[in-house]
Amino acid sequence: MIYTVTLLMAEFVTHDVKRFIVSRPPGFDYQPGQGVELAINQPEWKDQGRPFTPTSLGEDKVLEFTIKRYSDHHGVTEKLHTLLPGEELLMSDPFGTITYQGTGVFIAGGAGITPFMAIIRQLSHQDKLANHTLIFSNKTPADIICEKEFRHYFNEKCILTCTETSAPGYDDQLITGEFLQQNIADFNQQFYTCGPPQFTKDINNALVELGANPNALVFEK
Repeated sequence: MIYTVTLLMAEFVTHDVKRFIVSRPPGFDYQPGQGVELAINQPEWKDQGRPFTPTSLGEDKVLEFTIKRYSDHHGVTEKLHTLLPGEELLMSDPFGTITYQGTGVFIAGGAGITPFMAIIRQLSHQDKLANHTLIFSNKTPADIICEKEFRHYFNEKCILTCTETSAPGYDDQLITGEFLQQNIADFNQQFYTCGPPQFTKDINNALVELGANPNALVFEK
């Protein structure tokens, strides 16, 4: 770990997801979509680094992370959710292959939305989001991270599907090849995919079968 950062604020955005605002080290820079490794600066936790993606704008004076708690693991994310302002985290330099490559479709499962959040916010800030689409799968409406924000950004191009419990205004299908064919008119564009490993693999395979260029798929390799 290279940097020591201070937790400034933490608040819930869903029942099991918090946004963490931390200090930004002088000279620290990253491309929206890249991740860093974070560890808790306590003796029993400082060697247990995990990858997370800054979800703030590139020019923000602080860093934001949007982190889901996995309480069944009794590990780093559960401990992170107990931290109070003033406590310290250790942070690495940025890494990762998810960066913006051009106009296209963001396809995310659950917390897999987080690498796209800084990209989407940056595009909105630059007024360049108009021709993009978001397809976002969750278990229930209560699990959707920053739903109002994404509906505002994408309007009718915000496609939300809930696979366990749905409601009016949400689809209730798994993201399959058939679903993609129903909701995407043009496969000659960029596709950004992130979620559990099998989710990402299945989506990418389906996109290629539907005519997407394998070189136009942006995902964490």
